[in-house]
Amino acid sequence: MMNTPYTRRQMLQRGSTGFGMAALAGLMSQQQAKAGASEASPAALAHRAKKFASRARSVIFCYMSGGVSHVDSFDPKPLLTKYAGQPMPGEVKRTQFNNNGTVQPAHWAYKQYGQSGIPVSDLFPHMGSVADELCVVRSMTAKFSEHAQGNFFMHTGFPFLGYPSAGAWTSYGLGSDSSDLPGYVVLQSGGAVAPHGGVGLFSNGFLPAVHQASVVRADEGEPVDNIQPREPAAMQRQRLDFIGAMDKNFARSVDNNMHVEAAIKNYEMAWRMQSAVPELCDIAGETEITKKMYGMNDADPKTAAYARQCLLARRLVERGVRFIELSTLGYNIGGGNAANPWDHHGDLVKGHGKMGYQVDQPIAALIKDLRSRGLLDSTLVIWAGEFGRTPFAQGANGRDHNPYGFSIWMAGGGVKGGHVYGATDDFGYQAVEQVSSVYDLWATVLYLMGIDHEALTYRYSGRDLRLTDVHGHVMRGVIA
Repeated sequence: MMNTPYTRRQMLQRGSTGFGMAALAGLMSQQQAKAGASEASPAALAHRAKKFASRARSVIFCYMSGGVSHVDSFDPKPLLTKYAGQPMPGEVKRTQFNNNGTVQPAHWAYKQYGQSGIPVSDLFPHMGSVADELCVVRSMTAKFSEHAQGNFFMHTGFPFLGYPSAGAWTSYGLGSDSSDLPGYVVLQSGGAVAPHGGVGLFSNGFLPAVHQASVVRADEGEPVDNIQPREPAAMQRQRLDFIGAMDKNFARSVDNNMHVEAAIKNYEMAWRMQSAVPELCDIAGETEITKKMYGMNDADPKTAAYARQCLLARRLVERGVRFIELSTLGYNIGGGNAANPWDHHGDLVKGHGKMGYQVDQPIAALIKDLRSRGLLDSTLVIWAGEFGRTPFAQGANGRDHNPYGFSIWMAGGGVKGGHVYGATDDFGYQAVEQVSSVYDLWATVLYLMGIDHEALTYRYSGRDLRLTDVHGHVMRGVIA
């Protein structure tokens, strides 16, 4: 006869005629309701990481994949005009393609907007109209100047595959306020694809699978693969109950492994999403005024497609989803492509012009709509790419990648509206004041969500890992 060691739950179950297991089950059910299986469980650790009063309940991440030129958008530099056509003064670090030209001035004029007087270029006139809601960070830096590494770094804090994204960490730390939709949703439309790095950018990494992103195609007949039932609901429910019972028995046999439990939760979520996702994507109840405000009737189909994402983002916030990421669409101009549509190594005026037109009105409308519905104070909107672009030309009329200093902005969710934080040098090349990192960004986002970024950890391969690795400080100067 083989000697098979018992797990502690099996020992309790078989001992004392099962009374020990019954008592344990009662205790466990109380703890699992909010904090997870035990004080040592990841759910309990995540619960303990919530140490601050939250300002934001949801995040909308408007990701500008490819690298927006900050000197053409939110960081005016008059010296670029003065030195136009001259060699860049000072040291120029190696760029991605090392085809560096002379100083290139901004291609769009700047105007001051709102009571705050924040300057925004004519690339984004609609965003200028909500300047008093924006907290512009002009001193963001990144460690990588290649797209895939930069995209992974901006999403996960690490430059390669296998780590959880910020959305997954947020879901892990706070869960979802919605019982019918996942905590982390990535919206796509108009044929948009994941940035370089692929869907791994939205991964749960080593966190339980329930925290990975669900990709919703906002403008297709079936927004999620196989979301439409293929059999009568009653039969499907019976099948799911049977599978669930089998899975739960298996989970008990492996000491209630959290990853098995996550798979069971995913089955149940998929069942509930069958009705919730089509209802989410059905915007027939939205007024024509609202649709027009977002730009859904625009002659440019990609602008209309992005507008639909922005509108659905607001609907997801209303339904309690914690983290929503939007996807831009490319035009294949000057190096920009479907994966990195802001990447214009040539013909920047045309490429950035098309991209600016695509996102400007929809994002501004999203902020206005959230404000009018009383949702902006509890929703943190983030606008960022993986890096900026050089103040000097690449070749004749493009700009190369620049991770040394670039601009992002945040709005709502507890940040100072109508505020500028940090600065680059006189040419917009390197951050020189209140220098900020991607780690600082996510430390600040988690703080606004009520989470201590140093306490939100997960034990993996013998180390307590976190979104901010061993770095990151809350940017106190951006908090209202």
